Amino acid sequence: MSRKLLPVSITAALVGGTAMADVPNVAVDIAPVHSLVARVMDGVGTPDLIVPPGASPHEYNLRPSEAAALQEADLVFWLGEDLTPWMEGAVGTLADGATVTALMESDGTVLLNFRESVVFEAHSHSNEDDHGDNNHDVHDDHGHGGHDPHAWLSPENANTWLTLIAAQLSSADPDNAGVYLANAAAAREEIDALSADVAVTLEPVRGGNFIVFHDAYQYFEDAFDFPASGAISIGDASDPSPARIAEIRARIKSEGIDCVLAEPQFNQGIVDTILDGTEANTGMIDPLGSELEPGSALYPQVIRNMAKTLAECL
Repeated sequence: MSRKLLPVSITAALVGGTAMADVPNVAVDIAPVHSLVARVMDGVGTPDLIVPPGASPHEYNLRPSEAAALQEADLVFWLGEDLTPWMEGAVGTLADGATVTALMESDGTVLLNFRESVVFEAHSHSNEDDHGDNNHDVHDDHGHGGHDPHAWLSPENANTWLTLIAAQLSSADPDNAGVYLANAAAAREEIDALSADVAVTLEPVRGGNFIVFHDAYQYFEDAFDFPASGAISIGDASDPSPARIAEIRARIKSEGIDCVLAEPQFNQGIVDTILDGTEANTGMIDPLGSELEPGSALYPQVIRNMAKTLAECL
């Protein structure tokens, strides 16, 4: 089987590939994407998870068992180098015989540009600018860089990827193609119902002002039209500067921020410093499902828990 590092279109995946006698070994980078793959493989096989839910995907050192999973993989699904730049080398070295799919480079994926400022502007939903000035873009040129990598928090992207995952698995394992395709169709219906539930959960607190620790949520914000006011740390999870912390503190006090959301992977002490002397509430939001059991149920629970935490904090 040839190794594919280039972007893969859904159409090509549906018609291409080589049949395999056994259920393929599948490796996936992070728990939410692993959950989508596990849902498609339900009843057939179980994919291997590379980055544990409690670890930050931005920087991670593979354990021997995870390296072995990549080495034995027939298929690898990962977000791409924008989220886990360290993994490109691991995939190239260890999974040289696998079909590799970078989901953020796949056709139909909605991509949002990085936000750099402390204070966020409203999302632009226009695609009229072909030079990347707009915040919202549908992937069509497979370019690298400049995009927020937390794209799994868009239910629309999850549905797009379910179709691609099922197509890749069906190409590799045609004997089980009917199961993969049926599972993906059922999962898309489940995510549509989930999105409706989340909208109901957020409606009573719509208009509330909140700040996040790590600028990882704009796909969620965009999907449910529920924008954050700012972030303590930018999208690459780097430590905030003293000036940025001071600017966030001033914004909380001057503009009546209701909620500051922390994350289990990052420094709670910074959040405590920012909250000191303010009346804002705080909550713990988790885009990776750090305390959830990996598997097919994790993705919808991550989205549901985020909405619940946000609603309670506001």
